[in-house]
Amino acid sequence: MRVFKELKKFDEWSAEDRDLYTVNVIKGLILDGVRKANSGHTGGPLSSADMTYILFSEFLKYYPDDPDWIARDRFVLSAGHESMLLYSLLFLQGFLTIDDLMSFRKLNSRTPGHPEVEVTGADATTGPLGQGMGMAVGMAVAEIKLRAVMDQHKPGSGVLFQHFTYVLAGDGDLQEPISLGAAALAGHWKLNKLITLYDSNKAQISGMTDRADSTDLALVFEGLGWHVQAIDGHDHDEIRDAIQTAKVIDRPSIIIGSTVMAKGSATMEGDFNTHGTPLPQDEINLTKENLGLPADKFFAPQVIIDYFNRRSQDLMTEYGQWNNRLKENQRSKKFRKIWAMIIDDDLPTLTYPDFEAGTTLATRKAFGKVLDSFAEQLPHLIGGSADLEPSNYTGGFAQTFGDFTRDNPNGRNLAFGVREFPMAAILNGLSLHGGLIPFGGTFLVFADYERPALRLAALQKLRVIHEFTHDSFFVGEDGPTHQPVEHIMSLRIIPNFTVFRPADALETAVCFKLAIKNRDIPSALLLSRQGLPVMEKSYSEIEKGVKKGAYTIKVCDEPAEILLIATGSEVALAVEVADLIKDRRVRVVSMPSWELFDSQRADYRARLIPPRGCLKVSIEAGVTIGWERYVGPTGLSIGLDTFGVSAPAEDLARKFGFTAENIVKKINNYLETLL
Repeated sequence: MRVFKELKKFDEWSAEDRDLYTVNVIKGLILDGVRKANSGHTGGPLSSADMTYILFSEFLKYYPDDPDWIARDRFVLSAGHESMLLYSLLFLQGFLTIDDLMSFRKLNSRTPGHPEVEVTGADATTGPLGQGMGMAVGMAVAEIKLRAVMDQHKPGSGVLFQHFTYVLAGDGDLQEPISLGAAALAGHWKLNKLITLYDSNKAQISGMTDRADSTDLALVFEGLGWHVQAIDGHDHDEIRDAIQTAKVIDRPSIIIGSTVMAKGSATMEGDFNTHGTPLPQDEINLTKENLGLPADKFFAPQVIIDYFNRRSQDLMTEYGQWNNRLKENQRSKKFRKIWAMIIDDDLPTLTYPDFEAGTTLATRKAFGKVLDSFAEQLPHLIGGSADLEPSNYTGGFAQTFGDFTRDNPNGRNLAFGVREFPMAAILNGLSLHGGLIPFGGTFLVFADYERPALRLAALQKLRVIHEFTHDSFFVGEDGPTHQPVEHIMSLRIIPNFTVFRPADALETAVCFKLAIKNRDIPSALLLSRQGLPVMEKSYSEIEKGVKKGAYTIKVCDEPAEILLIATGSEVALAVEVADLIKDRRVRVVSMPSWELFDSQRADYRARLIPPRGCLKVSIEAGVTIGWERYVGPTGLSIGLDTFGVSAPAEDLARKFGFTAENIVKKINNYLETLL
């Protein structure tokens, strides 16, 4: 065992000794960082240190002076609780400082408790287990898709995208079903540049994994179409050989590293209690002694940093060669245009499809037509549906552009199957990679399956577009299991998430365009199954109003006595109600987006929805909780605060009071109680 006192002759050590000691230094940083924070995870980072060290020091392609380099390899720490391991590696790469490591988990530090994409060098926000696997699948798809898009526009330019996506996963990751759902798609698509390092230390926070799991994961992943290697996760030669093999295999790879929890600790190896806690200081002192480290905290000698970065010249050369290839391709005007659109996000002015005023069209059908139009204008618009193409109206997109497969990398439709949660996580990965605009479709009621990924999209400020159709009890005969009630409101409470509920085909087109332009915000479009009348307004009028989140669509002599505020399919209903109320001044507001409206200037909001002086009535086919912020304490909210039932939509409208006549009666009765 080499010790710190011998570092003066480090150059004379064998490569094996240098590697082992560098890992020990990483372990010392982990021990000190978690201990100083008095919070965090120790056991897993120690067991994963060997595999990640070999990956980062010998294989990972990156460039320290350009951390966002589009052609870099991606690394996703799906086992996000092992963040101190990642931060130690980022420190050695030059992305973080010792002060950053010492500030682990402190307020405003660059080293939060779990990795966040804002941390320089971190490619994804992780922590909720399993989602890193899904996002990595999306990144691997993006690498293939960008190569295909570039080659389509300038043959040979796709060579600019030749990089790998690596994942570090733990036992908990692979217990979460999302991991296997995403892995099934990766195997089906034969994502040969996706490599997972699985730290199989067989311990988790509550005990050993055999308390809850006896899955033969090697057999499972073989069945999913992956290449599987089982190795000693602490043997550097085996790790090295396994990664080299995985890089030349024609399908995704998983390297199952059999490891020991808290590997290297003095007396606590294999102890599951090390999972989520700092080690006692006495244990740290003894461990450092056993590892040949000094008692100094955050020991990181320059000679170790230099050794870790021994590939720096090669990485610089590779980065320079890539930039030379980019410059050569940029001599082509056609290439410059597509590069600017896709990589620099210089989007063209989108043109809308035509819809005939006065006709009736479900907004889900309108979405399909808009999708077909926008997809022709945006070659990097990619996505699909959770086995609901006929219902989500993404079938035209699929037929036009084809399914993405290993044999058809030009395909732009992602056939996700019935995998809503993996779909949403994969869309996040596509967006994180950069260069693509992803969308996914399913029924609104199944947004519940996607919710953890919707939240991570919002946290990471990702442009991802979710199409949720069948947005109310008007689903009809499928009954309460498929009729969303609380879902509209539950999406609105996610921070940094824009919900659109368009009233007709024109609003749908504008909402879709705004979602595309929401570069740092995920969006949801909630769309009707039933037909809705197309408004007799121009796109310019509609766009001006939708951009503000809410606008008047039926005027009256001011001041209004009754203000009807509606969304989606209830906007046309509100207009019917206004037409029936002859003895009062009634104005109707369409509010396709709460979030956009709330971001407007106070004077606009007050003009559109006066704080006093009229009765404000909200009409929406969902729960009413939340509408009090607009209708006020004396307003009236008409909605559905119970589950639905199975029946034709028109029967349900009568049962639940969503007819113009019934709403007029409710308003009149309510007015009597106020007088």
